[in-house]
Amino acid sequence: MGKKILIGVVVVVALLLFQGVSTYNGIVRKDVAVNEKWGQVQNVLQRRADLIPNLVQSVKGYAAHEKEIFENVAAARAKLAGARTPEDAMKANAEVSSALSRLLLIVENYPQLKADQTFVRLMDELAGAENRIAVERMRYNEAVGAFNTAIRVFPSSIIAGMTGFRAKPFFEAETRAKEVPKVDFGK
Repeated sequence: MGKKILIGVVVVVALLLFQGVSTYNGIVRKDVAVNEKWGQVQNVLQRRADLIPNLVQSVKGYAAHEKEIFENVAAARAKLAGARTPEDAMKANAEVSSALSRLLLIVENYPQLKADQTFVRLMDELAGAENRIAVERMRYNEAVGAFNTAIRVFPSSIIAGMTGFRAKPFFEAETRAKEVPKVDFGK
């Protein structure tokens, strides 16, 4: 009878160990997915950041006296380039978006700029970059949601706590970024 109990205990321990390893591997896979999605967000943020100097140069040709706006755009872009964590990048992205909105608002005063083919092309590229950012942000947030759920539900919450997994931040638009800037290029 003792041998059967010992075999039963070994089987239960083996099943628990297998379940623990399987759960841990699932959490790791979700963690890697979050990191991959964040990499894509960084790629599209960098693509937009790479467009900014060309856009600024186009506007500078028409609005050279708007020095403060150009400095704000450059400073925000530098913060985004120097961001080391998702949280820092999210803050810097909000600053870039705000600075770009202010830059685009001054374009209203320069009808010739709005007709400039280089400017129009850059605006199209910027719009495409913004769309890609939105898509990649959504994919990142989906991966974060799956990961955060995985580390909070039982029994994986026990494994996650023992192995040091912590919740990841969602990429949320800042309050002011949720307000659509009013820009009318149709004049």
